[in-house]
Amino acid sequence: MGGVLARIGTPASPPKPRGKSPGWETGQPRQRRITYPIVRKRTSKLRKQTAKSA
Repeated sequence: MGGVLARIGTPASPPKPRGKSPGWETGQPRQRRITYPIVRKRTSKLRKQTAKSA
């Protein structure tokens, strides 16, 4: 049985390479990310109350 399995192979996919990714090459120029201005929530203005007549 072992000879048959060795001849057929396995349905499992081969192992993938692991380890640290290469990342940026040394000496490669990089740009700083763009900083956008902060968008603040607007506070709603108070409505003027009209004087009620009695």
